[in-house]
Amino acid sequence: MTKKQYAVIGMGRFGSSVAQTLTKLGYDVLAIDASEQRIQEACNVVTHAVSADCTDEEAVRALGIRNFDVVVVAIGQDIQASILTTLILKDLGVPKIIVKAQSELHGKVLKKIGADKVVYPERDMGMRVAHHLISPNIVDFIELSDDYSILEIKAPEQMVGQTLKQLDVRAKYRCNVMAIKTNGQMNISPYADDRIGREDVLVIVGKNEDLAAFELAFAEN
Repeated sequence: MTKKQYAVIGMGRFGSSVAQTLTKLGYDVLAIDASEQRIQEACNVVTHAVSADCTDEEAVRALGIRNFDVVVVAIGQDIQASILTTLILKDLGVPKIIVKAQSELHGKVLKKIGADKVVYPERDMGMRVAHHLISPNIVDFIELSDDYSILEIKAPEQMVGQTLKQLDVRAKYRCNVMAIKTNGQMNISPYADDRIGREDVLVIVGKNEDLAAFELAFAEN
């Protein structure tokens, strides 16, 4: 299957974090910002980077934005630009639009005009948003250091009914299942013969590149 393509509008701290994380996970990302300087900086970390005013419908249309599966609107303090950009994307038929909101009221407006998901930077780090975009099964992603992280993921359909021994996550992905949540109860010492249930959440620790390989193996492409 063809991998999803992402566009991120606004290369501030939040937008850059989303774009960089998606790129590191192996996805094609188009970074868009009105600032030439920010686009120059983004060129080094994303697949493509373009300077454009996304409140100009013709400029947005020329980017072929409707061909992207998901567009993240991460425009900074300019609420009017954020709303107008979202309206343009909706009119152009973008399948999924994720928008950063500055306040609860801003978020309500974005929802009313068609944003599929609204995120708040103080609650949702760019990295976590990127991981959620890749797979709706991901519950949380916590950085332990520059190299290691913890991933919480709802049991993918392919895992349901299998034991930890059968899955052999350590051998296949070099990650460790450190706990399993079942109906809100945490099993912090799962046995090899423990079977994965449909509603289980796996808590996995490993190197970032190994967790990325694990995510991609069960991602929504």
